[in-house]
Amino acid sequence: MDEAAAAAQDAQRAPVCYRHPDRETGVRCTRCERPICPECMVSASVGFQCPECVRGGSGTGHAPAAARPRTLAGGTITADPRLVTKILIGLNAAVFLAQLSLGDTFTNRFELIGRAQFSLFGPVEGIAEGQYYRLLTAMFLHSPTSYTHILFNMLSLWWIGGPLEAALGRARYLALYFTAGLAGSALTYLLAEPNAPSLGASGAIFGLFGATGVLMRRLNYDLRPLIGLLVINLIITFYPGFNIAWQAHIGGLVAGVAVGYAMVHAPRERRTLVQYGICAAVLAVVVVLTLVRTTQLT
Repeated sequence: MDEAAAAAQDAQRAPVCYRHPDRETGVRCTRCERPICPECMVSASVGFQCPECVRGGSGTGHAPAAARPRTLAGGTITADPRLVTKILIGLNAAVFLAQLSLGDTFTNRFELIGRAQFSLFGPVEGIAEGQYYRLLTAMFLHSPTSYTHILFNMLSLWWIGGPLEAALGRARYLALYFTAGLAGSALTYLLAEPNAPSLGASGAIFGLFGATGVLMRRLNYDLRPLIGLLVINLIITFYPGFNIAWQAHIGGLVAGVAVGYAMVHAPRERRTLVQYGICAAVLAVVVVLTLVRTTQLT
């Protein structure tokens, strides 16, 4: 009876990727039917194929060299599918070390602020004064007085960003990251007090959360763990006393859902146009919000 129960339990378990036995998956190669995880999925005309089947031939009469391995979103499969995520973490860490060594002068120069005067006789600075670069540079700054700020953000970037990069490909992943981050910065600039500083990678990371939800929905994965984690983060975002720029989180999340949907649902025949077209549309909204707020403050 014990052996029968164990066999029944094994039968109920989700299959695991043939290349990554630690990853459960509900997707199989359309040619050989081997279970494949998002990192191993190669987009095909119908469903997904495993890297071995792609290397063995396209199945359409073309030579094997004509079939280039592609990710679920159409990106090129690379030897290190987490390289960009590692670089982003390294950049954030390097900038944080610069903040610690150079002090508030460095942070004040690059943090997101609408319009403010840092000293009594100093110049008025901020995005409204033409320092639009702050929308971007603030995405790589973290509070130098709290190591937990950068620690939690970088852990989230590794856990969420790595698998998402593998599923989208490097170029599409970067487009998602920066589009979501700039959307969060723009909404913060629009809604926050002009002299209230804001900094952190949270806007971009919330964008990755949103895109991951879209991807998991596309693959019919259980969304409850992700939703639970997102709810906890949103509660922390709006909890009184934490002094978190909720505008960056919401702006990044909305942009991430929009771009993520385009990345994984774009029709194959015009996939690249749709994917980068949506990114361009979101960035156009960022420009409009920035100009509107600048007009208000000047």
